[in-house]
Amino acid sequence: MNCCVVGLQWGDEGKGKVVDILAEKSDIVVRYNGGANAGHTVVIGDNSFALHLLPSGAVRPNITCVIANAVAVDPECLINEIETLHDKGIKLDNRLWVSENAHVVLDYHKTEDKLREESLGKNKIGTTIRGIGPCYADKVGRSYAVRMADLRNLDKLKEKLQTIVDYKNKLFGALYNAKAIDVDQIYRKCELYADSLLDFTVDTTKFLHKSITAGKAILFEGAQGSLLDMDHGTYPFVTSSNSSSLGMPAGCGVPGKIVDKFIGVAKAYTTRVGAGPFPSEQDNETGQYIRAKGHEYGTTTGRARRCGWFDAVAVSYTTTISGIDCVAMMHLDTLAGLDEVKVCRAYNIDGRETSFFTADAATLAEAQCVYETFEGWQEDLRGVTNFNDLPSNARNFICGIEEMIAKPITIIGVGPKRNQTIFR
Repeated sequence: MNCCVVGLQWGDEGKGKVVDILAEKSDIVVRYNGGANAGHTVVIGDNSFALHLLPSGAVRPNITCVIANAVAVDPECLINEIETLHDKGIKLDNRLWVSENAHVVLDYHKTEDKLREESLGKNKIGTTIRGIGPCYADKVGRSYAVRMADLRNLDKLKEKLQTIVDYKNKLFGALYNAKAIDVDQIYRKCELYADSLLDFTVDTTKFLHKSITAGKAILFEGAQGSLLDMDHGTYPFVTSSNSSSLGMPAGCGVPGKIVDKFIGVAKAYTTRVGAGPFPSEQDNETGQYIRAKGHEYGTTTGRARRCGWFDAVAVSYTTTISGIDCVAMMHLDTLAGLDEVKVCRAYNIDGRETSFFTADAATLAEAQCVYETFEGWQEDLRGVTNFNDLPSNARNFICGIEEMIAKPITIIGVGPKRNQTIFR
């Protein structure tokens, strides 16, 4: 079976754990969008792995990992992840392939990201300052882009870098009065990148199509969440790629029809990092409780996440656009200890109630949630392995959400470890 796993909220839903679990029955795991702005956490026993570019299946030694063409590759980050896993006894030789067509994040992209955010002041978008947006902007602009394949011919790359850096220096100097970038320093880093990564660099589209013909089971892993999708999220407070399942075909060169099951991942509540509308946000003691109990701090940035109640309007929307077959709900254990838990079942916008999500940020900012309240539970769920053994109030909560989003919840996370998972 070929599966695609995608986040249904504003990222940080727990995709890493779900992908790691499903990878046990897969041959290949493919990361198809985003860059090092993603943070997928996998917990195995007492070890926790924070992955930013490597697919979450990388910690399983028998899995082939693919970083596909639409991923913005930060070579420093990727090399560091490879070395970190190697130091823990997990080797990626002959089982990691990076697309030769993937675009490369270089130092000037991170500089541009930082300068742009600082210049926006209170109107900043809230990026991770990892250079992902500027890298994608260069990709679309074409004239100043660098791809992994360019590392194969360093002489030509040096000429290209000189042209790019000359342009960037003029731009940064004129707009931000920033100091000049040293092209030689960037080139020397590229020499190191080539030495470390060229053995992993191939035509991944060709590899994937051969694997499909051979009957391999492929797991496609999305980064960020569908509400951050460039085209279908809460623009402009979005990421720079198609983070819904709609990004999968273009992101790796494989048609969506080869996927047998699309699995959406959501938390039992909602979180968001950075700016942008968030109708169900609880900027109060409830939000603080969820943040503390769920350890809601960014894997990539360490920033405190904004927390709020589960938004069924938003998740109904994302399950629809991503063609979701079933849902994995993570962090149910985090809500234990609350006297009541709420779910946003509709919005009130301009005095009218609607259950249809609007991705228009200005309109969404005015939306007021219409809540359905469920009785809470006090029991610790981390040892529960069967749905029927959950407290009745927790089961009612799950079933209530299923009815609102019209999708079955077939996987339930009750803790960070692999075995803290309920399958229905």
